[in-house]
Amino acid sequence: MSDAMLEARFAGRLGAFSLDAAFDFPQNGVTALFGPSGCGKTTLLRCFAGLEHLSGGAFSIDGEVWQDGRRFRPAHRRAVGYVFQHANLFPHLTVRDNLRFAMKRAKGENAGRFDELTSLLGLGDLLERMPGRLSGGERQRVGIARALLSAPRLLLMDEPMSALDLQARQDIFPYLENLRHTLSIPVLYVTHAPEEVARFTDHLVVMREGKVIGAGPTAETLARLDLPIAHERQAGIAVDATIADIDLKWHLALAKFDGGALWIGDTGKAVGERVRLMIHARDVSIALVENPKVSIVNRVPAIIRQIRRSEDPSVQIIALEMGNTVIMARVTARSAYLLDLKPGMNVFAQIKSAAIID
Repeated sequence: MSDAMLEARFAGRLGAFSLDAAFDFPQNGVTALFGPSGCGKTTLLRCFAGLEHLSGGAFSIDGEVWQDGRRFRPAHRRAVGYVFQHANLFPHLTVRDNLRFAMKRAKGENAGRFDELTSLLGLGDLLERMPGRLSGGERQRVGIARALLSAPRLLLMDEPMSALDLQARQDIFPYLENLRHTLSIPVLYVTHAPEEVARFTDHLVVMREGKVIGAGPTAETLARLDLPIAHERQAGIAVDATIADIDLKWHLALAKFDGGALWIGDTGKAVGERVRLMIHARDVSIALVENPKVSIVNRVPAIIRQIRRSEDPSVQIIALEMGNTVIMARVTARSAYLLDLKPGMNVFAQIKSAAIID
């Protein structure tokens, strides 16, 4: 991923709602806009698309000014791909013709990517179907391909998973992860699901009440205990690792990362392949000494970096350093008291499960 960053600032009022959001995000890769409903995520996307015009706005991309104090480029002149919660495909056109329509709008600029994108998104067997014969997840994959075939300089995704059931979300994740590795344009991905942040993004912008309250690389920002995302029940950390060994007898794989290694379920990844793990805070417990007589096989030395009481007074969130990797543990306040946990202590992180997500 390129280190080049884009700068954005949108400020002003829309009726009773006030937006004041300034942040940088990578020119390549996926940036999550995370926060509760009503915090301004979708409004911010509409500002990028030119569908809303706030007087205090500034954004340029590829040397083109889309908005500043003097200029405002209207929506139809912005090279934006937009993926909504519902795919909104043309019901009277086949999948192939829906995609061809996008290429016509782009004047054939992305014609050479048709085969690549239909392959990446698993659409090869769907091209002659009508939208009415597609599942929700299939329709979203077509909607994503259509947005990309319009030759955008910026892809906007507004909670593309929210209208899907659990199975459809699980089915579409691998395709989104494929795109994350292949796209060479910036993507802004709106969500209020911590798991989507960890699985699919490189950079994270946390919003509350129309303001940006935290931003940075995903792993670092997820580990900030001063941000509300760390206190969600689904909170966790994304850890990039490499498969170092395979245990054929027990169908396990050893995933090494900067600071330790974890045994995970073997899903067919070869030794040397990169994987991304999601370690949920709820799946991490803390021991003062290593205890081999427990069912948890992952017991990694760690140092307590920070402890913070959750919004739930019975819970404390603990940041744990393992080399240059930081994970979180969600423990009861009673356990933290009985163990006399303090920053700087050497402990063992007992990690119940770590699921491969990439």
